[in-house]
Amino acid sequence: MTKIKAWVSAARLRTLPLSISGIIVGSSLGNNDFFNTKIFWLAIATTLGLQILSNFANDYGDGVKGTDNEDRVGPTRALQSGVISKKEMFKGIVITSIIALLFAITLIYVSFGAAHFLYSLVFFVLGITAIAAAIKYTVGKTAYGYRGLGDVFVFIFFGLVSVVGCYFLYTKTLNILVVLPAITIGLLSTAVLNLNNMRDYESDKKSNKNTLVVKIGVSKARKYHFSLIVVAMITILSFSILKYSSPINLLFLVAFIPLSIHLKKVKDTNDTKLLDPELKKVALTTFLLAILFSLGQIL
Repeated sequence: MTKIKAWVSAARLRTLPLSISGIIVGSSLGNNDFFNTKIFWLAIATTLGLQILSNFANDYGDGVKGTDNEDRVGPTRALQSGVISKKEMFKGIVITSIIALLFAITLIYVSFGAAHFLYSLVFFVLGITAIAAAIKYTVGKTAYGYRGLGDVFVFIFFGLVSVVGCYFLYTKTLNILVVLPAITIGLLSTAVLNLNNMRDYESDKKSNKNTLVVKIGVSKARKYHFSLIVVAMITILSFSILKYSSPINLLFLVAFIPLSIHLKKVKDTNDTKLLDPELKKVALTTFLLAILFSLGQIL
């Protein structure tokens, strides 16, 4: 593996479509012509920066702690491979943090200017918190990903903050109904993490990485996974019924097909190591749902 390929691998490109799903949903609810706005593209850039930062930090944290070892299922991590050193990955985390923060500051300025200082301050704090949370997931002695709290972080930042926050950037107002699709994206994003943790159950348990799956066991994690997917489907359907205006609003129901097939796969798969391909499927299905939902809102 070359150095460039190692950095690309560490960025985990397959996670990026999932990370911007909330931005797409929030933007479509806040602006019918969102593709032509600076807010949208800056929000995309900020979110991608945070996701790549989280991936670098995860690679670094698990690599330093020895969690990424020969027992781990899935792609070999950059630090684990030895192609990228601890020092190089740490520099990558610092540089990516700065880039993400600069995008966030620019996004805040474009959205609020000088007229809404309090809003700017709140979103700046959110940005700093998001950066800190992305790093602390696996880095440090108090890494919350090792205490079963990763699901909470993903649900809050990639669901609620992503969708509701993006909606607010456009409208400068809050709408309680927007929380429903935000819950959907948050739960589906959490489902991807839960799949990851079910896949890595054995190696995480040996490495004392106490994810939620390690804490509750695979059997309960499987039931938890079903709950995440089903509730996600119910919340976005509820929003669409409450805001229904034409059949095009229900275009996103197409994404329920691969989600239903996925649930059957999880039910029929006893060896959780074989769930690795499902991560990509759920991530891309969430992205598909976000696209179809957004089209249903703006067409």
